[in-house]
Amino acid sequence: MKRIAIAERANWRARAEEAGFAFHTIDGARYWDERAYYAFSLAQIENDIEDPTAQIHAMALDLVDEVVGSEELMDKLAIGRDFRDWVANSWKQGHGHLYGRIDLAYDGRGPAKLYEFNYDTPTSLYEASFFQWQWLEEQKAAGALPAHADQFNAIHEALVERFEFLSGHLPPPLCFAAMSTSVEDRGTVDYLRDCAAQAGLHGQAIALEEIGISADGQFTTLDDTLIGTLFKLYPLEDLMAEEFGKTLPAARLQLLEPAWKAILSNKGILPLLWQRHQGHPNLLEAHFDSGASLPRGWVRKPLFSREGANISLHLADGSWQESEGPYSGGPAIIQAAHPLPNYDGNYPLIGSWVVGDHACGIGIREDDSRITKDSARFVPHAIIDDVPPPVPAGSGRIYV
Repeated sequence: MKRIAIAERANWRARAEEAGFAFHTIDGARYWDERAYYAFSLAQIENDIEDPTAQIHAMALDLVDEVVGSEELMDKLAIGRDFRDWVANSWKQGHGHLYGRIDLAYDGRGPAKLYEFNYDTPTSLYEASFFQWQWLEEQKAAGALPAHADQFNAIHEALVERFEFLSGHLPPPLCFAAMSTSVEDRGTVDYLRDCAAQAGLHGQAIALEEIGISADGQFTTLDDTLIGTLFKLYPLEDLMAEEFGKTLPAARLQLLEPAWKAILSNKGILPLLWQRHQGHPNLLEAHFDSGASLPRGWVRKPLFSREGANISLHLADGSWQESEGPYSGGPAIIQAAHPLPNYDGNYPLIGSWVVGDHACGIGIREDDSRITKDSARFVPHAIIDDVPPPVPAGSGRIYV
């Protein structure tokens, strides 16, 4: 794994605007950053990222099946009692899931280590699926990358295929919702809505704050149409804590992602995985936080924190790093510290994407600190081996 400087495309901002990538720059700072890329060998991708991602995903699903049958484990994950049957029934009834992102620390020289799951509202999807592939193709055409350069990226095709599968299992009508104030969330939801349309599954866009509640507790659109399936890019634990979220268990509504993802979007899954798979090469030792002082070589993470907020990192050399945020004071876990690799002050975190139950691509977010925050940049990647891999007849990507 190498970080390689490369000249950015002179027209990349125009290309982003043309593609609807409106959040390529956030508050005047680059979010998309193509002044460098991360290079992998095919063996690194297949053996160190793709295969472990599939294995970690399978272990996590096995754990969901255990958690939904245990009040003790529901307690450990701080899932509210009023929502436990609803969460458990969504799993037992086989409510379909779409996607998730597994965050990994990896430097190319050892096993990738699981940091956490983002299985409820994972973002950085559009840029991982579409825009970094466009970058790859255009840099190859310009001669800036070798003609045989490739990318671990079948995310778009996997999403369309997954929507095709889900189309017969989601109660209509389908609505896609995000907060109207978040350009990034709306861009991600618009992309997913387009993927669904390519699969023949057409849904209505709606702002989350425009959703209403009928007299009998059903979720409705602005014209009082009952919503059958709701894709919402909004944290499920926040939704359950809000007043109208209390109606969820009784509402005749199916969520996408389904309610059982409350188990996997919870960092309490990390110590549970460690208890069942101690010593697994891709897991970091983790335990539920006892409230004691954080020892050297450990990280404290709230169960429900997002975007690197409220993380405490106590390194083996005694140094500390902490991030601010709104999640302090709640239950937490501690995890063995495994610092991200440092490339001249750039710390890359690999987001490995799972669509349905298949590992299908990666995106890399890079921060100036060891804690990956919401200000991290997205940096593309490429697979570059000395010998070009064979290209199957008829292969290639088609964009609609």
